[in-house]
Amino acid sequence: MWPPDVGGPASHAPEVCEYLLDRGHRVTAVTMADHPPAQERYRVRWASRRTPLVWRHVVAARLVARLASRADVVYTTGMVGRSSVGAALARKPIVMKLTSDPVFERSLRWRLFGADLGAFQQAGGLRIGALRRARDLALARATRVIIPSEALRELALGWGLPAEKVVVIPNPVSPPVLDEREELRSRHGLEGRTLVFAGRMVPQKAIPVALEAVVRNPDVSLVLAGEGPYLERLQKLARELPLDGRARFLGPQPRQTVFELLRGADAALLSSSWENFPHMVVEALAVGTPVLATDVGGVTEILRDGENGLLVPMNDPDALAGAIRRYFDDEALQERLRAATVASVARFAPDAIYARLEALLEEAASGRAS
Repeated sequence: MWPPDVGGPASHAPEVCEYLLDRGHRVTAVTMADHPPAQERYRVRWASRRTPLVWRHVVAARLVARLASRADVVYTTGMVGRSSVGAALARKPIVMKLTSDPVFERSLRWRLFGADLGAFQQAGGLRIGALRRARDLALARATRVIIPSEALRELALGWGLPAEKVVVIPNPVSPPVLDEREELRSRHGLEGRTLVFAGRMVPQKAIPVALEAVVRNPDVSLVLAGEGPYLERLQKLARELPLDGRARFLGPQPRQTVFELLRGADAALLSSSWENFPHMVVEALAVGTPVLATDVGGVTEILRDGENGLLVPMNDPDALAGAIRRYFDDEALQERLRAATVASVARFAPDAIYARLEALLEEAASGRAS
C-alpha cells in the first residue's frame, strides 16, 4: 500500500523510505496501485492492480527483481510472495514485515473464510492449504521477519518460523503539529459526544459491532474515516439501523485529517475481532485521545484498561455500549484516561524504532544475519 491509499501500511512505507534516505541510503520503492502513486524524493515504481491476477504477480515479481539487482537488500511490508520471488531472482537478501497472516487476508478477499484470525489457524481446504505452502516458502527465504506485536509473533511461530528469525519491532507514531482541540472539532463538525474510527472498512474491524453499540447510546455519534471493500455494505447497514444520522462515513482522508479527527474526538473507537498492532490506537493516544477498544491481539500491548483506555470482549455490542456509556458518564474517568495517553506511547518514537530496522537491514545486506 502507498499513498493515496490509506491505513497504517500506507503511511509506514514512505516514512521508512524517508528515514533511510536521510540516513544516506539509496532507496527505491515498489508498490501495487490502481493509479500512479504519489512520487517522493526517491523513485516510486508501481505495477497495476488492474492487471489480470496471474500476470499481475509476474509483472510485480519481475519489477522487484530488476530493481533488486541494483540494491543490497530488499525490505517488504507487503507483496510477500512477489517480493520473495523478485529477491530470489536477483539473488539478494530480503527482510519481511508482517502485519497479519497473508493467507488469512487473501482468504477473506477470496471469500474462503469468514471468521477471525485466531479461528483461521485451524481452517482447512485445498486452496487455503496451497496458500499456506506459498506463504511458508516465501518466509523461509527471509533473512529476518519483522512483526509489530508479541500476539502476532506467537501466531507466526505456530506456522513453523524459527524463533531466532522473528524480531518484534512495534510500529512508530509521529503525529503532525495540530491546532487546538476545540478548533479541530469545529473544523470537522464534531458536535456533542463524538467517537472516531479511522481505518480500513474490512470484516476484521467488526464495524457492525461499533454501529450496534452506538445505537444503544442515543446521545453519541460515530465518525468513520477510511475506505475498503465493505464500505457500501456498512453505509447501507447504518441507514437501516435506528441511528438517525449519527454514523457519518467520510471515506478516505489524508493523514493530516485523520490525526485532526482523532485529536478532536472525545474518544477513538475500535471494535475489531483481531488486531496485530493497530496504528489508529497508537495515533489516537499520541494526540491525547483515549481509546475504547476490544481486547484482541496486540491491542493490549498498547492499551491498559482503566489507564489510557477501556477494553471489552470482542463481538459484544452490549459490552462495548456499556464502555461508551461508562466513559461519557464519568468526567473524572475521561480526564484520568486523557492525562495518561501521550506518555503511554512515548516508547513508539520513530527514530529509535527506525534505527532498529536500519540495523537489521544493514545486517542482512552484509550477510551477517543467519
